Formats: sequence, structure tokens, C-alpha cells
Amino acid sequence: MTQIHVKKQFIPWLLLAPSLIYLIVFMGLPIIGTAQLAFESDEGWLGNFKMIISTKDFQNAVLNTLLLAAICIPIQLALSIFLAILVNKKFKGYQTLLYIIASPLALSDITAALISYSIFAPNGYLNRILLSINWIERPIYFFGYMFKSREMLVIIITEIWRATPLVFVMILAGLQSINKEYLEAAEVFGFNSWQRLWKITLPLLKPAILSALLIRTLFAFQLFGVVWLLAGRDITVLTGETYYWYVFMNNKNVASAYALIIAVLTFVVGWFYIRTIRSRYEEEGA
Repeated sequence: MTQIHVKKQFIPWLLLAPSLIYLIVFMGLPIIGTAQLAFESDEGWLGNFKMIISTKDFQNAVLNTLLLAAICIPIQLALSIFLAILVNKKFKGYQTLLYIIASPLALSDITAALISYSIFAPNGYLNRILLSINWIERPIYFFGYMFKSREMLVIIITEIWRATPLVFVMILAGLQSINKEYLEAAEVFGFNSWQRLWKITLPLLKPAILSALLIRTLFAFQLFGVVWLLAGRDITVLTGETYYWYVFMNNKNVASAYALIIAVLTFVVGWFYIRTIRSRYEEEGA
């Protein structure tokens, strides 16, 4: 009996072993190696970080990364909730709308950036259409150091179009898990559509919203392909600076320091979401 009991204790660990090995080999060891490179410097173990923080490029990269996250994530969340409620009504043709909304999930960030460039380039589709209907006399330039605000606008539009479907799928899944009896009971008690939305639907969607915000925030700090292809270093972001220092400057130590900074910022924001949103949800549930 003792041997059987010992075997049963080891079975869960044997089942977890492949996942643990994968995490150690492909995540744990790279993180340790990145930390070692980040803290290697001729000016002390914080030398790379001191150099990074003192540069204007780092300050702009942090500002642009936070700005893109602050603009894109709320818009994506609001759009996702609206579209999820619309699709959940299951009107005639809703499956076609669902396919259209979810189709950008199949695109990489590089593909999305190239599509946007083909639209907003000087000889792109947008300028061709506007020129053909005589709305403009010459092409509108969206790219270049002189047009950074327009570049930022194109990046925001591209990122909202590309990443909203991910949030939408999570919100729709949470919406479909809500028991319809709650909404039917609210309707019986005279709740109108807005009251049912604010009093019933959104509170019950909080777990799905929390998960969507966490995942979307992680991706927001990893935004690279769209920004780099559309703006290069005209608009610096943290991942772009990591790539720049690793590839163009051939400095693995500074690039690793940037990578650790991204990891810390992601952890802090994720912790903030968990501590605020989830705690409120548990208090209301209590």
C-alpha cells in the first residue's frame, strides 16, 4: 500500500514534467541569460541601466509605449464590448459579421503593417481614391520624420484593427457564459436595455474583461512590428529600441537591459490589474 501511495504522489509531477521542462528550458534559462547580460558593464552592474535612463530615446520610448497602450486598449475594449453584444444577439447574418471581425486574428503584425502601408502610402489606395474624386490636389504624406503625428495616427488605427479581435473573442466568450435568466429577470422587473447593460451584463463580464486587459496589456508592451515597419525610429518604443541596440548597435548588454525593463513594466501593470479589478470583483461577489 505504501508503494502504491508513493506512486500516486509522483504521478502529478510526471504529468507536469513536460510543461516544467519546457518552461525551464525555453523561458527560465533565457531570462537568466538576459539578466546576466543586462548587468554586465564596465561601469558597474547598473551601468547599462544608468546609460539607458539618461538618454532621450529611452524617455521617448517609454512615453510612446505608454501612450499607445493608453489610447489603443480602452478603444479596443469599448469596441469589443459593443461588437460582442451586437454579435451575441444572433441576428440574421451575424456569422458573417463574426467572420469579418475575427479575420485579423489570422494576420501577423508585419502583415497588418504592410496592409496599412499599402493604404496610406503616397501612392496607396487612400490617396488614389481621394485624387480620383478630386478631394485633394496632391498626395497626403503619412510617413516620414516630418509627419510623426500622422505616423502615430496610422499606427493607432492599424493596432486597433489588428488586435481588437483578440479582445473581442474573449469578451464574446464571457458574454455567452452569462446565464440568460438574469437578463430575463431584470426585464421582468422593468429594467431597460441600458440598465440591463450596466447593472447585469458588465458586472458579470468583469472576469472576462480582466483577462482581456491583462493579455492585451502584455501585447501592448511587446508592440514592435507595426511601429518599426511604419515609422522605424521616428517613433521609438521599448521593443524597437531593444531591436535597434541588438541588431544595429550590436550591443547585447544594452538590449538585454531594455528587455528586462519591458518585463518589469509588464509585471507591474499586470499586478496593478490583478490587485484593483479582481479585488473589486471579489468584494462585490462577497
